[in-house]
Amino acid sequence: MASTPRAPFQLLAGLLVLTVLCDACKKVTFNVPAKIEAMTLIGRVNLRQCLRTLDLISSSDPDFLVLEDGSVYTRNTVSLSSESKSFTVLLQDLQDNQQKKIHVNLLSHPKMKHKTKDTVLRRSKRRWAPVPTVIMENSLGPYPMQIQQLSSDTAQKYNITYSIRGPGVDEPPVNYFYIEAETGNLFVTKAIDREEYPEFQIICYARTRDGYTPEIPLVHMIKIEDDNDNPPLFNPSTVTFIIPENSRSGTVIGEMIATDRDEPDTLHTKLKYRIVGQNPAPFRGTSTFNVHADSGVITLASATLDRETTEKFVVLIEARDMAGQRFGLCSTGTAVIQVEDANDHAPMCEHGMYEVYIPENTFGAKVLDIGIIDKDAHGTPGWHATFDIIRGNEDGAFKIERDPNSNTGVLCTEKGLDYEKNKERRLEIVVNNEVPYVLGPNSRAISTSTCVVIVKVRDVDEGPVFDPCVYVLNVKECLEGGTLVGQYLARDPETGNSEGIRYGVLNDPCNWITLDNTGQIKTTRLLDRDAPDLKLYQCNVTVFATDRSGKTGTGTVVVNLLDENDNFPVIVKKEYTICRDRKPICLTAVDADIPPHTVPFHFELPDRVVPQWRIVPNDEKSVYLEPVGPIDFGDYSIPVRVTDNSGHSGVTDVKVRVCDCTTPSDCYSSREQPGPSIIRAPNVTLGIWAILAMILGSLLLLLILITLCRCCGGAAHVGTSKHVCDDLANQNLIISNTEAPGEEVMDPNIIPVKTGNMVTTDQGVGMTGGGIKTMGHESFEMVKGGHQTLESVKGVGGHHTLESVKGGGHHTLESGRGYGQNMMDTYRYNYSEWQNFTHPRLTEESVRGHTLIKN
Repeated sequence: MASTPRAPFQLLAGLLVLTVLCDACKKVTFNVPAKIEAMTLIGRVNLRQCLRTLDLISSSDPDFLVLEDGSVYTRNTVSLSSESKSFTVLLQDLQDNQQKKIHVNLLSHPKMKHKTKDTVLRRSKRRWAPVPTVIMENSLGPYPMQIQQLSSDTAQKYNITYSIRGPGVDEPPVNYFYIEAETGNLFVTKAIDREEYPEFQIICYARTRDGYTPEIPLVHMIKIEDDNDNPPLFNPSTVTFIIPENSRSGTVIGEMIATDRDEPDTLHTKLKYRIVGQNPAPFRGTSTFNVHADSGVITLASATLDRETTEKFVVLIEARDMAGQRFGLCSTGTAVIQVEDANDHAPMCEHGMYEVYIPENTFGAKVLDIGIIDKDAHGTPGWHATFDIIRGNEDGAFKIERDPNSNTGVLCTEKGLDYEKNKERRLEIVVNNEVPYVLGPNSRAISTSTCVVIVKVRDVDEGPVFDPCVYVLNVKECLEGGTLVGQYLARDPETGNSEGIRYGVLNDPCNWITLDNTGQIKTTRLLDRDAPDLKLYQCNVTVFATDRSGKTGTGTVVVNLLDENDNFPVIVKKEYTICRDRKPICLTAVDADIPPHTVPFHFELPDRVVPQWRIVPNDEKSVYLEPVGPIDFGDYSIPVRVTDNSGHSGVTDVKVRVCDCTTPSDCYSSREQPGPSIIRAPNVTLGIWAILAMILGSLLLLLILITLCRCCGGAAHVGTSKHVCDDLANQNLIISNTEAPGEEVMDPNIIPVKTGNMVTTDQGVGMTGGGIKTMGHESFEMVKGGHQTLESVKGVGGHHTLESVKGGGHHTLESGRGYGQNMMDTYRYNYSEWQNFTHPRLTEESVRGHTLIKN
């Protein structure tokens, strides 16, 4: 690939700076093209190595410009007529009066020589990957403008066509670049803004006409070189700062910052700040504020800020790029600096002396307005005045209030003035501010302002005055009504005596005292602190006094009802219980009186109970009572004498029950036992299960009694009624529907019962037998009862026995036992009669529907 860049691009690509450190202040050499366009960067020189402080930088050749950072630019288009050109850079330090020179030599590029064939092949390999293309921002054209040529080495073998894709071509922003397919020339179609599109990455293709791609697609970088087309801007353009007045020089006020959209870290964005205007303007040859050239920080240049002179400054600050060079772009911002008030002025009274008149006995009235002058800011704490009466107001008869709007002090009376005591008052008043004073630099101390007010009292004919105005009267309780307890007199202020003055009670909410015309105070009734209707022990009574002219005056009598030791201490709880553990009981006493007629209490026992009981101290109002040694169970009444701190005592009877219990709740009352005490058994409470058990037991007992009664009743009627005792078991009544004659039943275990309407019961459950004769027929029933059998024991001469075989309860019924011989004969008679009655009929016909079968 062969490239033919223009001269400016060749200059930037091939720039070489040669600097020899040991000879840096003497000579610097740059290799440059034979023709250099205007405002082209040639190179950079290290100026600080030659001179640390630079006040002036100049060039001996007007075609060249040297900046503060050592950058060397061409002012105009320069053509090297020969192969070299030289000029001198002059550096000056005005403060130290030093000068340095740097010699700059410019050498033109040597001509390129052809290489061997192998070298040419290596160079052609790099032709498909050229260096990034650089385009000047906002270039004037003409457009389209060629910026690069792409070429592939395969074009020697193939018919190559070129194409490009990517941003600026077929991606946004589109149509900025295109390439000639045959030649590979790359063109830009319009001017480009670097701040919008700083660079483009396009993809380049080299293809044959049949679609073969002999080269790998190339990513080519197109950079937009920055042009200084954006001035620095302040955002916001106006900033307000506040600084207290009397601040010292060097105080930081604030910072003004501007921004530049051009490429960072270049001269296009290197800003310098300076103050270009101020209102109000400073004095000639002085400055009020400074701004740091690089940071934009504003500081106070001189300590001359006085809010009373100037409240606000408007400072115009310029920010310029290109390191502040005059051809750099610039803009301005406004800094509004407001001077904050400080309390550097003391308030002053309008007049140093005031004289006023006021009638005596006037209180709460306005006496005088004291005007104040203060140069500080209106409405601030440094302007608000405070007033203090430092002399002449020892009794607190005056006060001063400040009017918040006018800052005026209003002198008023708090108490009425007495002409007879003092005809004139001299008040000394000092005025300050709410906040401390602030001293400015090199200023003197601030002195406070004072003024004097002379108050002259005018005499007024006034009514009687009680002395004192509040009379405290202590009255003992339990005094009879009408008792003289004190005297309260008033006097005429004009004459100083009490003649011709009459007295009376104006308001007595408690109805405790009376005041007669001589000023004597008496009680109205018996006053007892323990009375239920007496809830308060102090009462304020208003009294009045009237002179001969009818003028009146009032006074206050504070009546305090004093406590008397009229109550002795008593033990509140009077009944106690002591169990087997003999744990002591605590006796606590109370006294209705108040100290000093209360605690500590003293407890004592009479001599007759001392051998059995003793007292152990606990605290000032309680003791422990415990028995001495073993003691019988029972109730005891123990008199205990309790004495208060003033010697007033009383006896309280304490009931103590000594009980055989674990806890006092287990102790219950019982009948009294002989001896010194009454012994009572502990109380017992039945539970629900115990009550149910008792009820069931009673019912069972009642059932047994009824059963015995019925059995005994049956035995009493043996002579008149024939029956069989229910000692029969293992029998069943079976229902049968067979009408044929049944077999003869000869089982001796079946006992017939003739006659009817007789029931025999054994233990409530057994066999019931009865014969009921109805319409010429007799029926017999045998109902199964317990496990009992009736057996006929055959013997000679017709002797039978009746016994139970393995029956319930194993009962045996025998002749001559249980019911006696008569009962047994009756059984024999019944059995024989029943057999004679049933045997002939069982042979002839069946008993319809019934068959008796032994179980």
